[in-house]
Amino acid sequence: MKLKKAIQNLGPDQSVVRAARISQETGISWGDGASFVFQAIANDTERVPGNIGGKSDDENSAIKKWLLKYQGGRNGRASNRISNLPGTVADPIIEEIIGARIEDLDSNELNKITYAHRLGMSAENILGLILEEYLSENLQEFGWHCAWGETVKSVDFVHEDGRLLQIKNRSNSENSSSSVVRHGTEIEKWFRIKADRIEYMWESLNQICGTTNLSEESFVLFVRETISSNPDCLAVEPNNPWS
Repeated sequence: MKLKKAIQNLGPDQSVVRAARISQETGISWGDGASFVFQAIANDTERVPGNIGGKSDDENSAIKKWLLKYQGGRNGRASNRISNLPGTVADPIIEEIIGARIEDLDSNELNKITYAHRLGMSAENILGLILEEYLSENLQEFGWHCAWGETVKSVDFVHEDGRLLQIKNRSNSENSSSSVVRHGTEIEKWFRIKADRIEYMWESLNQICGTTNLSEESFVLFVRETISSNPDCLAVEPNNPWS
């Protein structure tokens, strides 16, 4: 049984009661945000992720899988995460292409370009996680709770009053599927930086969330503190040219 069907069978109120009981049985904190996030999907099953639950699940086990997914996302936040090294090797032809275009580059410089590109890709892969955790730490006191583990479809934060918020790092990072899901809904949306120029959008997020403390300067400080306290958050290849 899919989670959506489980919630529809139980109804929103009974679904919340079951989820609260199962969270207690499994040792997953219910009062630290999970209750508000689950209520968002209990009250609107169109927000239920489609990948939770299977043929062998009943209502209870489908709800348990949601709780475990939420807990897994929270436990895997940037400050706790150990990122994997790239699973592929660099294609040598890339250095040949660049070297043919910029002939003054020697083999050492071309090697650095290769590793810098791969390191930059690794940094981009964790940027969203760091942004999510930064917002979680700064917005919870204002009633906003992170939907850890992608546990609400196309929604990243849920307010205690039922408001929904989707965040993106850049203005061009929204995919077509999330646009379709959001059409005609009340999900508020925000992105951190415009894609075509360096213009940050923190003021608009402060207005949405009723805060004044979000800024790029604060975010940069959080990034540095996160990587400093948990270097394994960013995977660095051991044979890089800066070792």
